[in-house]
Amino acid sequence: MGIPLVDVRAQYAPLRERVLERIAEVVDSGVFILGPNVKAFEREAADFLGTGDAVGVANGTDAIALVLEALGVGPGDEVICPAFTFYATVEPVVHRGATPVFCDIDPVTLNMDPADVEAKTNRHTKAILAVHLFGRPAPLAELPHKTIIEDAAQAFGARVGERRAGSVGHASTFSFFPTKNLFAFGDGGLVATSDDELAETVRMLRFHGSRDKQTFDLVGYNSRLDELQAAVLRLFLEEVDGWNGQRREAALRYGELGLGELVELPADEPGHVYHMYVVRSPERDRIAAALKEADIGCASYYGRPLHLQPALHGFGYGHGDLPETERAAAENLALPLWAGIGEAEQERVVACVREALAGVPA
Repeated sequence: MGIPLVDVRAQYAPLRERVLERIAEVVDSGVFILGPNVKAFEREAADFLGTGDAVGVANGTDAIALVLEALGVGPGDEVICPAFTFYATVEPVVHRGATPVFCDIDPVTLNMDPADVEAKTNRHTKAILAVHLFGRPAPLAELPHKTIIEDAAQAFGARVGERRAGSVGHASTFSFFPTKNLFAFGDGGLVATSDDELAETVRMLRFHGSRDKQTFDLVGYNSRLDELQAAVLRLFLEEVDGWNGQRREAALRYGELGLGELVELPADEPGHVYHMYVVRSPERDRIAAALKEADIGCASYYGRPLHLQPALHGFGYGHGDLPETERAAAENLALPLWAGIGEAEQERVVACVREALAGVPA
């Protein structure tokens, strides 16, 4: 049997009957939009994260868009963000008419380089979009004192010192795409903040700019977390710390199995929750080909970084502008990891990598 990159079903299999019970309760209730599960999940998520409020929205991309709009980001403003991240981080910035300013990354953490952020901060900088990439917290304490939005889509449950990722910046955004640390059975997202006014504005924007469906104070959107997804998320929220602990155990086990002799391992820190287990190697393509031949899942991420994407051509970036970003794009490879992956499976992965590199000069 093959080994997938991520096995979501293995994570929720022990909870299957409870999941079906939760879904049946929603079906029987006949309440499907902004019902009691959404309200309860928002309260429970805010308590978990340590924020004053949380607002469920349709997906993680909308979460960023609604925060940017609530903050008044628009033409003439600049928003600093890494180029080594998924396209959804920057899409809402461009939609708002603001200018994305791409920073390079730290080659060890793969998160935004604080020195480069500092160098690119100016009077036009409206916000910094700090991505907690692959589950490793971004260096928030080292960033300039501007409005920080945490793109925590890949880091639910991670810690920044004594606090949860998502509770440090002015606002944070999450995605519940099915491969995330906290996942739904479809799309879903969340905005978390301790700014009451911002939370209220996001809550209105997600529902056509209205508080009551009668009076429309803003030109908003239709971006609501689904009641069925909220019911599932409430159950999985109880499990996420345990799942993240298993992810960390599996990540550390790769090192114990000797993988570090073959490739550059992801840097660890106590708050890292390993949304993906991403290694680096100049022989990335050779390793990927061997893994695929052995029916072992792997994936390279952000092979064309944001600053080189065709849709963002007009912002004036070119090859060589962000050297560490471009090097990481050429070298990174995600290996199988999920909560519950077995040691035997990991041993097969390491053995395949070792075989792929046999004869390659060190």
